[in-house]
Amino acid sequence: MSSEMHVPERVIRPHTEWVASAEIPTRFGTFSTQVFESVDADGARKEHVALVYGDVSGGVALPVRVHSECMTSEVFGSLKCDCREQLEAAMKLIAKRGAGVIVYLRQEGRGIGLANKIRAYDLQSRGHDTVDANRLLGLPDDAREYHAAADMLAHLGVKSIVLLTNNPAKVSAMRELGVTVTGREPVLVPATPYSAGYLDAKRERMQHLLPARAAHAGEPFLRAVGGPPGDAE
Repeated sequence: MSSEMHVPERVIRPHTEWVASAEIPTRFGTFSTQVFESVDADGARKEHVALVYGDVSGGVALPVRVHSECMTSEVFGSLKCDCREQLEAAMKLIAKRGAGVIVYLRQEGRGIGLANKIRAYDLQSRGHDTVDANRLLGLPDDAREYHAAADMLAHLGVKSIVLLTNNPAKVSAMRELGVTVTGREPVLVPATPYSAGYLDAKRERMQHLLPARAAHAGEPFLRAVGGPPGDAE
C-alpha cells in the first residue's frame, strides 16, 4: 500500500482555491475546517478559513457569519472591540441551529493590516475615534473586500444565506458579489468600558445597527444574540 497521503483535487475559482480540510473540536461543537487560498488585488496570497457545521451543501437561508480576523481580541484578549465575542456568539448560534458557516477572512484591522491597526489604536488612545484614526493615517474607514467569501460559499454549495452581522454594508457587498442574502440577523454582545466608545463610533459613523449606550455607566447596552440581557442562550 502506498504511504503517500491522498490529497483531494483542488477546486479552482477565479480568485480562490481550496487547499485543505480537517475536523476540529471546539467548545461549541465539531466544525469542518476548510482552508482556501486567494489572490488579492495586489497579487498577494492569503489563506482564509471556512468553519463548516453540519451539512451545508444546497443549504437555503443558512446562517453564515463573514468574519474578519482580529488578532488583538481573538488571540490576546483585547477588550477594545467586540470581535472575539461576535465570533464565538456566531459559532454557538450555528452549532445550535445544526448547520451553518463561519467564513473567516484574513484581513486584519478592517483590511488595513496589523501594524496600521496598532498605529490607529495609538491615535485612539489620544482621543480620536476609530474612523478619524484611520483617516489621520491616510487610510480608508473600511478596506475589506469579500470576493473570497463569495467564492468559498459557492464552493461549499450554499444556495442562500442569512448573514449574521450588524453591518448593513456587508449585506450589500455580498449581494453585489452574487450571493443570495435572504435576511440579516444581528450578533449583539455586551459592551465593556473599553469597547463602548468604539461601538458608538461604529453605530454613529459607520451605520452599524447597534443599540444606543445604556444610561448608567458600566451597564451593558447590547444583548447577547438569541435572547434578552442575561439570557444564557
